[in-house]
Amino acid sequence: MNWTAADIPSLKGKVAIVTGANSGLGLHTTEGLARAGAKVVMACRDAAKAAKAVTRIKQDVPGAQIEVMTLDLADLASVRKFAAEFSAKYSRLDLLCNNAGVMAVPFMKTKDGFEMQVGTNHFGHFALTGLLLDKLKSTPGSRIVNVASMAHRWTKAMNLDDPNFEHSKYWKWDAYGKSKLANLLFTFELNRKLQQAKLAVTAAAAHPGFSDTNLQYVGPALENSRLGKVAMKLGNGLLAQPAEMGALPTLYAATAPDVTGGDYIGPNGFNQMRGYPTKVGCRRMARDEQLAARWWALSEQLTGVKYLS
Repeated sequence: MNWTAADIPSLKGKVAIVTGANSGLGLHTTEGLARAGAKVVMACRDAAKAAKAVTRIKQDVPGAQIEVMTLDLADLASVRKFAAEFSAKYSRLDLLCNNAGVMAVPFMKTKDGFEMQVGTNHFGHFALTGLLLDKLKSTPGSRIVNVASMAHRWTKAMNLDDPNFEHSKYWKWDAYGKSKLANLLFTFELNRKLQQAKLAVTAAAAHPGFSDTNLQYVGPALENSRLGKVAMKLGNGLLAQPAEMGALPTLYAATAPDVTGGDYIGPNGFNQMRGYPTKVGCRRMARDEQLAARWWALSEQLTGVKYLS
């Protein structure tokens, strides 16, 4: 029997954070959690777009409990400010859905000097999770879900000596693949550390398959590439599943009772491109414990956020 958002158990009394919640997968993740009764904090960079998203969700889910808080994952000062404000306001955090991301953008840097894709997709979420870990640790049954991608298979290796492409050739799709591999290395190492510390926090990952979202159009728009926009539109129209389906693996990882730490959830269709959520495999490198430990140490060093000893 295929799992859908209708199978989400009651989340009444629970508090969730969804990053990048104003469109695409994040919007549908927020709606699914809110429909099940959770109070959802939409962590978004663009307040105006977030306000429009809130209006849409409340039309579909009357009585939805939603709050918008500003978060720019490409700015560690913003990450720290968000975490401090959330921690001061809320006594619990049940679900942290690290969903936001950028894909295949031209070479750019974050405010802290990170390459934009690894900086937003990984370093920003790494810092956010670490800064919110005390809230998660004090909330029984809390979960962290990191949204990865099939693209984690598209890169040959992580470049620990030059993670921000300051001395090596930049190819936008390789950089995206590295950022998504980083998401999985982070998830699985975090799970190992949580288990070693005997903490009742579940860390899992999910990916949406090939889903029709605005994410694919950001790169071509920044490059002012009409051909790129047309190619993405054709690809989405012919191959992609709706964003609502793409959000199901995240919702499953966040709420299904059979999810355990270190699980990876994706679509059950051909090549994990589309379908209903199920536990899936990943490339061997993503579960390399030595690589993960080195990447973790580098992430702590570059973000200044220290986790569990």
